[in-house]
Amino acid sequence: MKKIILLVTIALLLPASFFAQTKKETQSSPETQNIFAKSYDNVNDFEKILSPTQITTLNTTLKTFEKRRLYKFIIVTTSSIKPYTDLYEYSQNLDKYLNSSLKMQPTILILLSKELRQIQILGEDSIRYKLSDDQTKEIISSFAVPEFKKGDYYKGLESAVSELIKKLE
Repeated sequence: MKKIILLVTIALLLPASFFAQTKKETQSSPETQNIFAKSYDNVNDFEKILSPTQITTLNTTLKTFEKRRLYKFIIVTTSSIKPYTDLYEYSQNLDKYLNSSLKMQPTILILLSKELRQIQILGEDSIRYKLSDDQTKEIISSFAVPEFKKGDYYKGLESAVSELIKKLE
């Protein structure tokens, strides 16, 4: 009787070890590891749609506001979001990268892609009482998008940033 119980136990446990799921070590590909730049400033024009003077002007505006109110804006332009397929997912991961790897902690992250014809703005939860998602969408549709349609990306970014600053002051 003991031999039968032993054989039944072995028969039940042995297949479980063959079919048990094990965690495989997965390494992220070099493509996803190196997707984001090693350093960022307030304005990062990776798509090359702004002139150096425009970048300097926007940087100065954002740094001045950061010194006054301690809200950090980061603007990033990019022509590609590969390996991501969604700008929102890309911006979420960029925000996590800026917070964890670079210790930048942007209050507002503006991500623009002329190539993809998309813009994404992420804001910290701490500013939601001053600036709601609906207000942000309204600022983008009223101030940025009309200028983008004209091809003036600098003026669109400048107008949107000015309105965002007004709401945060």
